[in-house]
Amino acid sequence: MSEKMEQATLFEEEVTKGPVTCLGLTFKNHADRREYFREELRKKLPELKKVEGFPIGEDEDIIALSDPPFYTVCPNPWIDQIINNWSELEDSIYEYKREPFIADISEGKTDIIYKTHGYHTKVPHKAIMRYLLHYTNPGDVILDGFSGTGMTGVAAQMCGEEKVIKELGYSINEKGEVLDENNNIFSKVGVRRSVLSDLSPAAYFIASNFNKEINQRKLERAINSILSELEKECKWLYKTKHNGDSFGNVNYTVWSDVFYCPECNHELVFWDIAVKPSTQELKKEFKCLNCDSILNKRNLQRVWEPIYDISLKKVTEVAKQKLVSINYTYGSKRFEKAPDDDDYELLKKIDEYHIDNWFPQDLLPDGYNTLQPKNSHGISHIHQFYTKRSLIVLSLFYKLVENHELRNELLMLLTGVAFSTTKLYRWTPNYEGGGPLSGTYYIPALLREISALDAIKRFAKKVPKNLSFKKLYGNVCLSVSTATNLQLPNESIDYIFIDPPFGGNIMYSELNFLWESWLRVKTDNKSEAIMNDKQQKQLNEYQSLMTQSFENYYKVIKPGRWITVEFSNSQSSIWNAIREAMERAGFIIANVSALNKKQGSFKAITSTTAVKQDLVISAYKPKMENIEKMQKEINTEESSWTFVRQHLEQLPKFIGVKGEAQVIAERTPRILFDRMVAYHVQRGLPVPISSADFQIGIAQRFPMRDGMAFLEDQVAEYDKKRTLVKEFSQLSLFVSDENSAIEWIRQQLMNKPQTRQDLHPNFMREIQHIAKHELLPELDDLLEQNFLIYHGEEDVPSQIHGYLSTNYKDLRNLDKSDPRLKEKGKNRWYVPDPNKQADLEKLREKSLLREFESYKTEIEGNKKKLKQFRTEAIRTGFKKAWSEKDFETIVKVGERLPEKVIQEDDKLLMYFDQAQIRIGM
Repeated sequence: MSEKMEQATLFEEEVTKGPVTCLGLTFKNHADRREYFREELRKKLPELKKVEGFPIGEDEDIIALSDPPFYTVCPNPWIDQIINNWSELEDSIYEYKREPFIADISEGKTDIIYKTHGYHTKVPHKAIMRYLLHYTNPGDVILDGFSGTGMTGVAAQMCGEEKVIKELGYSINEKGEVLDENNNIFSKVGVRRSVLSDLSPAAYFIASNFNKEINQRKLERAINSILSELEKECKWLYKTKHNGDSFGNVNYTVWSDVFYCPECNHELVFWDIAVKPSTQELKKEFKCLNCDSILNKRNLQRVWEPIYDISLKKVTEVAKQKLVSINYTYGSKRFEKAPDDDDYELLKKIDEYHIDNWFPQDLLPDGYNTLQPKNSHGISHIHQFYTKRSLIVLSLFYKLVENHELRNELLMLLTGVAFSTTKLYRWTPNYEGGGPLSGTYYIPALLREISALDAIKRFAKKVPKNLSFKKLYGNVCLSVSTATNLQLPNESIDYIFIDPPFGGNIMYSELNFLWESWLRVKTDNKSEAIMNDKQQKQLNEYQSLMTQSFENYYKVIKPGRWITVEFSNSQSSIWNAIREAMERAGFIIANVSALNKKQGSFKAITSTTAVKQDLVISAYKPKMENIEKMQKEINTEESSWTFVRQHLEQLPKFIGVKGEAQVIAERTPRILFDRMVAYHVQRGLPVPISSADFQIGIAQRFPMRDGMAFLEDQVAEYDKKRTLVKEFSQLSLFVSDENSAIEWIRQQLMNKPQTRQDLHPNFMREIQHIAKHELLPELDDLLEQNFLIYHGEEDVPSQIHGYLSTNYKDLRNLDKSDPRLKEKGKNRWYVPDPNKQADLEKLREKSLLREFESYKTEIEGNKKKLKQFRTEAIRTGFKKAWSEKDFETIVKVGERLPEKVIQEDDKLLMYFDQAQIRIGM
């Protein structure tokens, strides 16, 4: 072990036992350290409040939730010092070279750590570990700027646990090196450092408990003491009569909404009319008990009733609900009963009970998710989500832990049950599909009020054990701050892993409001990167916020290092907003792969027009020497080749799965050209080379294999591995426009030259998903514009000769001029060599530009949108206009395209956005 690594180990030991050394200061213990830094934080709060993303809350509540200097529920003022301290403990600089890595991001969802505390979205730490082991070395600093529950921090610490690494299927040698399934060394065992940041105090709170050291025995003793007191004070709330003077313990009760019959205006308890007594299944249609009208839930009218809310000190109108069933335990058996007089008497007693302890009474914010409980049940404040009985238990629990030494660890028991003890818990027979509806504040017509006392006791059993895995104070830095304003040192981060918010999928600040009301510190959502009408954030605002976030990431990550983005959204417009934000910030996308959930494998994809799968996006920050070189080469062809060399250097040399080689999409000339164009356009630079010249140049400058380009020092490895596999898998394509249709044809003809009749049936099946606006040319036109046909008059082209002589025994070893080969190859279409491909590209570009000019004429003098057009013609026209700095034409035509088309096409969006920026400058 090196001297610096020994210092790192000593540092880790110092912060866990005996005197505590923290940021150069020594304290008697963690309590003293905490008190000192909390006082320092108190002094810094006035300045920190000026920082964007500072949460909403009182100073003392912010200080109480913080464990400084490494954990602050506000922008962390020690973050520079922490990262500098980490860098001093690292080994000397090592040569860094990694290829894009793909792993199943759903792996590990059954792990006990992952399941300990719920959250709206999270990536399992075991999945993240695979990325960290691939991209980083021990001591490296990882950033997760949308950290949620802190699984990236857990993964970074778990990289030091040999047992967990072996659970992933890896092996470890005596030197602590990690070997993959093929026994190749690819990583080292050792803790990685992590910087975790999220805008939400609720996310911070959960993440801090996952990532800081917990004394299991001490926490268990505290829990047992508090639960004993809670049980003594609250067990009367959950008693129900069994037989005579015998009482059972209530497990849960069922409450039903009450409706009016639309025909006779008779009050109907939903439980009585909609639930089959024998099976407890819900009926889709049912009869009114008064007039026998056939009803369904949609045509019922809700009954409202006035109640006096003692907390608000006013009468409020709420949806009427009735207690209809009680599930309880007597002895060791469960029973079900209808409520009796004693049960109603208990409810009356509970209703009259005065709660002396604090509980949240915050007004619900005006939001997307909060509309449903407001409109459907009259819930306007947080405490109204709970029954009085649940509030009694939860408020007492809060009082018992409020001033405890382990306050924040114990409060996790409350946040752990905060949703399940509300009226959001749906009743379903046998608990199947019950619980709160994920990502909503939906209140069901039949709700299950579970015992809050039992819920806390159940949650308490797993927390100490599940969170007691090895962690050391000082390996993770955690703060509440916005990704649009990360205050980190430039080029201080070795790797970034993020699972960002995707458009309007989840309204985090609204959903976290319930947790944060109990924590008494709330999200300032001004810079929350979501789409939300109530926050007046649409796609443009979302993209702007994501661009600012990625610009921050680009600034703080080291050159040549990687960022991984896990993407889960079915809208291609959201994908394009993310892609545009990444490229505009300066990142170069090296791989986009889709997860095949049935096979559990990933395949590279070239089109995300219809995003139906989970994607993993791998991108890197270019090295400074390459950036400087391209800047010197502006307006010359060499700029494009410098980019291509850099990009090829970052790409995998071979991808093979189960004996099958795969096309590496990023190595194909068309994708390389697209990446090169995007790099130049996003920086406002002219594109230095045409598509046709690029096709010729790439074949002249780089070795080509299976339609892919390689560097000279890469091709030998590809050739060696290629000979070991029998099958060759083509790219996963979704034909949605002209460009993807051409690429589909190219794949078919690369596999084997074919006649038009051979291609036509499959082509017609593939184009069923073509967008309505797409004016797709006929198959004959696509073939003539992009490929060559052999008429049988000259010698057989090498592409056709190779196919025929390989696949037909009777044609083997025949000369290209042999009549038998000529006849068999006649009328077959094939992929031309680069020189002839360039000639076709030039002719096709002229045709597309003529088409583009016709669209310009069509929109002249009117304000109508173009309804049908060739997207390729628009792309080609935009590219030419960009090269001529005719930004007005791009914007003028772009404004006449359907907005959806612009937002869902990555190339059109890139040109349109950049042209708008240039006009506004």
